[in-house]
Order: sequence, then structure tokens, then C-alpha cells
Amino acid sequence: MSRSQVIRGRVRLFFILIVCVGLVIVYRLYSIQIVSGENFAIKADRQHLTPNSVLLNRGVIYFTSKDGDKVTGAYQKTGNIVIINPRIATDAEAIYKKINAEIPIDKEEFLRKAAKKTDSYEEIVKKVDLDVGAKIAEQTIEGLQLFKQKWRAYPSGSLASGVLGFMAYKNDSLEGQYGLEYQYEDILKRKNDSSYANFFVEMFSNLKGTFTENSGDEGDIVTTIEPSVQAYLEQALEKVNKKWSSDFTGGIIMDPATGEIVAMASYPTFDPNNFSIEKDSKVFSNRLVEDVYEMGSIIKPLTMASGIDTGLITAKTTYNDTGFLVLNNKKISNYDGRGRGVVDMQEVLSQSLNTGVAFVTQKIGNAVASKYFRSFGIDKKTGIDLPFEAASLVSNLNSTRDIEHATASYGQGIAMTPINTIRALSALANGGKLIWPHVVSKIEYSSGFSKTIELPEPAQVIKRETATEVTRMLVRVVDEALLDGAAKMDRYSVAAKTGTAQISDTVRGYYDDRYLHSFFGYFPAYNPKFIVFLFTYHPKEVKYASETLTQSFMDITKYLINYYDIPPDR
Repeated sequence: MSRSQVIRGRVRLFFILIVCVGLVIVYRLYSIQIVSGENFAIKADRQHLTPNSVLLNRGVIYFTSKDGDKVTGAYQKTGNIVIINPRIATDAEAIYKKINAEIPIDKEEFLRKAAKKTDSYEEIVKKVDLDVGAKIAEQTIEGLQLFKQKWRAYPSGSLASGVLGFMAYKNDSLEGQYGLEYQYEDILKRKNDSSYANFFVEMFSNLKGTFTENSGDEGDIVTTIEPSVQAYLEQALEKVNKKWSSDFTGGIIMDPATGEIVAMASYPTFDPNNFSIEKDSKVFSNRLVEDVYEMGSIIKPLTMASGIDTGLITAKTTYNDTGFLVLNNKKISNYDGRGRGVVDMQEVLSQSLNTGVAFVTQKIGNAVASKYFRSFGIDKKTGIDLPFEAASLVSNLNSTRDIEHATASYGQGIAMTPINTIRALSALANGGKLIWPHVVSKIEYSSGFSKTIELPEPAQVIKRETATEVTRMLVRVVDEALLDGAAKMDRYSVAAKTGTAQISDTVRGYYDDRYLHSFFGYFPAYNPKFIVFLFTYHPKEVKYASETLTQSFMDITKYLINYYDIPPDR
């Protein structure tokens, strides 16, 4: 190789290196100025902050509208904090009047702070909107100062607060508490490094993060929660709770084919913008994920599906209903204690007969019945992307006694979370598959990349034909039995079942006058867009779920049909 060829080769290599470095610089300029521009702006804002202020910098949580648009559920709001320096504030009365004209404040409390003449810093008002702060600043009041402040804001108030969670101090650190704020703390939090790096140090210090998907794993969260549907569900739950003076009421609306949750709520609720940590902390918990309940008769369709899937039971199989059974020297009865004589399995669901599903369990055997229940996932956590999911209490499925399996067949003696329950029941709606409930669809990283949440493939737990047959039976329950057929929709098939369960008492076994009412249904029944689960705990002066929850379910169903323009199926 000649000397000139070597030189040309070196020049070519040098040129390639220059191009590569140039590309890296261009990308990092884009990353720093565009993608991370807000972070640098936040750093610049530090010069406007008081020395003891906490600069809250955190990712956004979005809802998703039915049209796919992102709607802000939680974000960082910028405003002011109003400070008085009592050492130089000479006319406290005049200062009070000027502040109060823009922001109503407690006069006695203000004058008490203004009187601390040995103090140079007293906080008067926090979280002041920028426009209001500007009006106060224009008055150039001696002894009064305004500083930049950022705080976590939830623009929709209490909407989906049980899903979102909130921010609160843990020791000396401000962190996400409950809900997605807690679950995705590592994604949502930002590094609040106050030091300023040299431009080229900043540019080249994180080349790996520049070209990788997660770029430090910081980002925003996009949820599946549809804000209008969420608001409607919350209104419906509040209405039920107040009408029947229940201890609490909850509900979930989900796509049974994908596990995508479009609404999840309970009442009473709270406003994450304005809460007190001293308040009963149970209101902050997501009862639909964190608590377990004996669900009652909405479990009966799962028992029926187990029997039909084995081939030992059909909708036309009959048994002699005497109104009660005695197993292991213990008596179980129908809800009214009456016998119906010879009836088929359709009537077992239509009339919600405890003895009928106990008959199914006896027919297929305790071991097989328990195996099917486990295949529906009721003995495992769903893995939902929300914190503190509770484990089911289903040890009765391991019993060698018939009585425990008989009571389990109609939803007593076993306790499940609502999210576990709707997951199991979704198998009836989606052709027999066990899906993965979730509330987050995507993470949008600060680098500009995004990641769609990938879920495991659903498992086939019963035959499609079994699910279709049980669906047909549940449609008849709505058309003929629920409120004596008054709930039937002429143009839409709806599959549904009510449940009324005695609430357990650790001292006496079960209360005689306290019940949990539950309701689930899906529609259009043979190709459902949504499955809805509702429950209300200890409603007063009413006994059955058909009285407390049917109307709310039908109202929600009609709302969803209209809102999503779901075509009729009959």
C-alpha cells in the first residue's frame, strides 16, 4: 500500500469520526434542550427558591380518553409562596389588607406571625397561583417576598384518587404514597441535583442513557383510566352509598378481553390536593385491591362453569331441591330456606339456589371443583400494577370436608379481592381465558423513548363452549329473573348475576344482619366490550343486592353503550 493510500485512509477514518461525534453532539443537544429542557429550566428556577424549599420535580400521570388522547391526572404545578420578614415589616395591618384583598387569610394568624420581630422568615400563604402572586408582587410591599414554589397537583380533584395515590413526607423525603404514585415511584421521581455540570460533561456523561430505552428509568405514566367513565362510576357509587347508608361502596369497569381497566373507584374517597394524613388512613387504601371479602352468589357462575366444563353437568341437568342440605353435621340452606322440588341448572342461577351449586360440586367432586377454582386464579394475586394487593383466603379449598366445598360453591367461606373476582369472572365473558388486569398502558421515558406495557398471554382455563353456555344462562337470568325481567334490554344482551353474602364475625361466625352486596355483568353478552363489578358493604335496611345494585349497574351499562356508541346485538 502506497503512502498516499495510507494518508487517504487515515483522512477517511478521521472524517468518519468527526461525523460520528457530530451526530452525538446533535442528538445530545436535542436531548438536553428539547427532551430535558424542562429539567434544566427547573434547575434555573432554584435561584428563585428559598434555601429551605423542597424542589418537587416529578413525572406526569395521564388518563386516556376514549379517543386515545392523554388527559393530565397528576402533574407539577408552579406558583408562589408568600413570605413575610417581620424584622422589616413595619405596618402589619396594611400588609394584611393588601394580601387579603387577593387571597383571604386568617387575620389573627397573620398578625401573630408578623409580630415575631426577631424572626426574618414566616410563611404566610403556600401554593399561590402565578397570576395572583404577580398581583401581590406588583404592590412592592416592604417586608413581603414571593418565591417560586412547585407542588404536586391533581387537576380533577378526587377523580381516581384511589388509583393515583398522593405525595406525602416519609421521614424527610417527599415520596409517592398509595396508588400509582407509590407503585411507580422510581419512574416518576426525578433527580434533584443542584450542581451545574459543564456543558460537555453533561453532554457526554450519559451516552449510554442517550441511546437506551429507559434513560435512567425516569418518565411519565399513561394509564388506561378513561376520565369521563371514571367520573360516572364515582357518581354512581356515591349515590348507592348514600342511599343505603353503606359503610363503603366500590366498583370496577374493565375490558374482559384485555384486562384494561377504564374505571376503578370506591366511596368514601379523598382529594389528593387537600388531605390530612391524620384522617382515617383506610380511606386512602384501594379496597378493590387491598381488601378481601366473601363475595356470595356472584361466584355461582364459576361453579356452574366448572360443572359444565367437565361434561358432567348441563343447563338441563336436574336435582331435587329440598331447600337445605346437611353436610358434616352442618346445615346449609337456600337464601329463603325454601325448596323448589325438581329444578334444572338454569333455575339454580336464575333463583340463586345454594343447594344447586352445592349439588354441582358434589357431582364433579371436591378435588375437581377446587382445581377449577384455582384455574380461575382465585388462589393467587392478579399481579395488577397497583401496590399492596392482598392475597385471597381460600384455605377451605384444601379441606377434606364436604361442607367447606359446598359453601365455597356459593361464595362463602372463601374471601377474594374485587380485582381477583372480576378477573375470574372475565373468563366467562372472554371465551374462557384468564387475563391480566392493569391500569398502566405505557411509560414515556424522559429520553423521548416510550415503552408499551407487555402482558403475558392469557391462559385458557375453560372451553370457549363452556363460557358461551354459561353466558347464555346468565342472559336468561337478566331477561327473566332479575327484577322479574324488568332489567331486560330489548336491543342488547346482558349477562349478569347478583350476590348477597353474610359478613363474617370473628366471634360468632357470621352476623345475622350485615351483608355484602355484589353484582357483576358484561355486555353485549356474546362479544362484550365491558365487564362491570359493583359491591356495597353493609347497606342498611335492605337485604338483597338486586335491590341495591341493579339500577346502578343498568345505568352504568346504558351510559357505556351510549358513550362508546356500542352497536346492538339483538
